[in-house]
Amino acid sequence: MSEPNNSKYQIKLPLILCIGLAGGVLIGASLNTNSSSDDIGGDVQKFREVLSLIKTEYVDETQTDELVDDAIEHILAKLDPHSAYIPAKERLEANEDLRGNFEGIGIEFSIFQDTLVVVAALGGGPSEAVGLRSGDRIVKVDGENIAGIGLRNSDVSKKLKGPKGTEVKIEVVRRSASKPISFNIIRDKIPQFSVDASYMVNEEVGYIKVSRFSQTTYSEFRTAMEKLKKEGMKKLVLDLQGNPGGYMNQAIDLADDFLPNGEKIVFTNGKDTRYNSDALASAKGEFEKGDIIVLINEGSASASEIVAGALQDNDRALIVGRRSYGKGLVQSPFVLDDGSELRLTISRYYTPSGRSIQKPYDDNQEYSKDIMKRYSHGEFFHADSIKFNDSLKYQTMNGRTVYGGGGIMPDYFVPLDTTLNSPYLNALFNSNSFQEYAFNYALENKDRLEKMGFKEFYHGFKVNDAMYSDLVNVGERNSVKPNWADLNKNKEVFEIFLKANVARRIWGSESFYPIFNETNEILQQALQLFDRIPDRGKM
Repeated sequence: MSEPNNSKYQIKLPLILCIGLAGGVLIGASLNTNSSSDDIGGDVQKFREVLSLIKTEYVDETQTDELVDDAIEHILAKLDPHSAYIPAKERLEANEDLRGNFEGIGIEFSIFQDTLVVVAALGGGPSEAVGLRSGDRIVKVDGENIAGIGLRNSDVSKKLKGPKGTEVKIEVVRRSASKPISFNIIRDKIPQFSVDASYMVNEEVGYIKVSRFSQTTYSEFRTAMEKLKKEGMKKLVLDLQGNPGGYMNQAIDLADDFLPNGEKIVFTNGKDTRYNSDALASAKGEFEKGDIIVLINEGSASASEIVAGALQDNDRALIVGRRSYGKGLVQSPFVLDDGSELRLTISRYYTPSGRSIQKPYDDNQEYSKDIMKRYSHGEFFHADSIKFNDSLKYQTMNGRTVYGGGGIMPDYFVPLDTTLNSPYLNALFNSNSFQEYAFNYALENKDRLEKMGFKEFYHGFKVNDAMYSDLVNVGERNSVKPNWADLNKNKEVFEIFLKANVARRIWGSESFYPIFNETNEILQQALQLFDRIPDRGKM
């Protein structure tokens, strides 16, 4: 959600992942004012009369609160695709990703063979404090059996999340213990990180992956930048692929770090002048001179597009990848009396050159199919399949031509690499078989791998035939039919994914991306393009 507010890796396998990310984009403004209009009294009265008649005269008993919720959702659907209604019971969970924390017991988990398994007890969290370990199988929560009952991720959240200070009792089965172990855990605030990785690609180039723009993104980003600068970073790759957006103020602050004092970042216009604003760069920039490349794709939306548009229009960075999602509407959250929330579009935002990058939304059904249409029309593979409207032509600060009307078009297009698509690998992921095997392999070989160290693992570890056979067997247990022809054809991709997932279980997210990014074709192309960055010296 871009707000002018004063299981998570981008795996390219199923196309639907990009669609899902973009479908959930948010961009909003925490301006939450209690404005009202005097000219809607008649409409409100009519609605009140209808509800009253249904309540008193309709033949069957009805839940008018449900009817009201449905009516609100129907009304908003007539406005635009991003105005939304969130019932009170769903509001807390809906805002968790943007708050930068949630309240719970602090574990990363997965469901393997219908059993809840602790993948990791998050550092500094209450589960780590009481001694919960990776590999523990949680079989009971508050005395209720949860093993072998068809448990889903949403069920786990309901049982283990809860207000800070409340207690939950769990029972776990541990390999080294002869009988189940009980833990009483006091829930607490658990941080969620939006900067997934930061590392040096080579001696000069740093890499930062930002997965969304939450309330803590800018502070996380600054920490990552400081670390990389100490390691000798001279150039930066900022990866916004699959980033669905978030708070506008976080995007503005991040862009500000790259732009000289006074340069425009973004501006907004609404029906009410209260929602008009101009965001200009301040004098605080921490990386105003170094070369920057920004990675985007069809899943990059809203706040991500604000950053990419600001740096492109100011000729500050090279934008590499595929056309972004195309969301240029700003929502503000309004909390209703019953605790529900209305996220209402209150303005449009524009890039510094004046571009609105919001794609047309006259037909909501067509809007929701846009990403799939791009794929079927060949846009993911050929830049020349994209047709621009000359009436939406704009100029960057250096006079380069850019277009509005439907996302940010990169300066350098990178087609989707179909050679990385493996139906069998997708099936193993979708059944959780891949994750289960990598987790168990890391657990069983933890001491040996830790002794090896990540550097040696990165350069020397090879996936052998026995590991592939074991992976296939895990898939069979989870009803995935073996496909050795597919595996042998795509062995290099299988090895990278296995290696990356095992590394993550031993050394954390920072070790996942250096390996996984070997399949990131947009990044691999970008590393060859630093000599194409716009020359601001011509201005």
